[in-house]
Amino acid sequence: FNAEQEAQALRKAMKGFGTDEDAIIEILTKLNVSQRQQVLITYKSSIGRDLIDDLKSELSGNFERVIIGMMTPTTMYDVHELRRAMKVQKSSFYMLCVCVLSLEYGHTLEEDIVSDTSSMFRRVLVSLATGKRDEGTYVDNALAQQDAQCLYEAGEKKWGTDEVQFMAILCTRNRCHLLKVFDAYRGIANKDITDSIKSEMSGDLEDALLAVVKCVRNKPAYFAERLYKSMKGLGTDDNTLIRVMVSRSEIDMLDIRREFLTMYGKSLYSFIKGDCSGDYRKVLLRLCGG
Repeated sequence: FNAEQEAQALRKAMKGFGTDEDAIIEILTKLNVSQRQQVLITYKSSIGRDLIDDLKSELSGNFERVIIGMMTPTTMYDVHELRRAMKVQKSSFYMLCVCVLSLEYGHTLEEDIVSDTSSMFRRVLVSLATGKRDEGTYVDNALAQQDAQCLYEAGEKKWGTDEVQFMAILCTRNRCHLLKVFDAYRGIANKDITDSIKSEMSGDLEDALLAVVKCVRNKPAYFAERLYKSMKGLGTDDNTLIRVMVSRSEIDMLDIRREFLTMYGKSLYSFIKGDCSGDYRKVLLRLCGG
């Protein structure tokens, strides 16, 4: 890796009449996010121009969005996406996001959630945004059984639903503990926790709690499902497609690809190939990786 060499190659791809999009894709997709940041700095120091500005002036549409996303540091990219969508179902790196969001926008993630959402959905997001989930692996079997019973009594067993109980358990317990809770819940309620959430909740609250359960069980499978839903049927949810492909490309894309094939019987690569076109398709296929 030679940052100077890559910076000069990018300038060459954009200099003069026309743009060599294939060269831009080739250069940027072979680098990791850390290397791209080095190229960004080198481009400014050796060429005296801002690489992001140059890319924005030469590219357009969804292709531009993917490339600019790739050029953004991972945490900052997530922060921008949180800011744009306010659809947040993650966990422990939230405190970092909160700090960065405060610096970038002058107010906190929690303040934005409170101003942008309402009722129990707001409370679930605020709970997740505090970053207070137990990140350990210890499982107290008696407590897991007790939590499963609490969830049953808060939903299936009573008229109406005590959403606070669901939030308190699903948004704070560690992953290993929750997996035990879900097993115990099936034994008590004779149905899966996801089926109970679907029958007891609705709208954004249902979506948020289902996302928590799915991420706890199998995060790559959750993202595979998000990708599938973004492309199936008429039209494409480009926001979701771009966000997942850019943000997960260096984290668990191989796992997501494997889950996608298992779940839908087709490769993620073939799905993207059939759904997108042009340079947008080319760069997504490179991020997908075969």
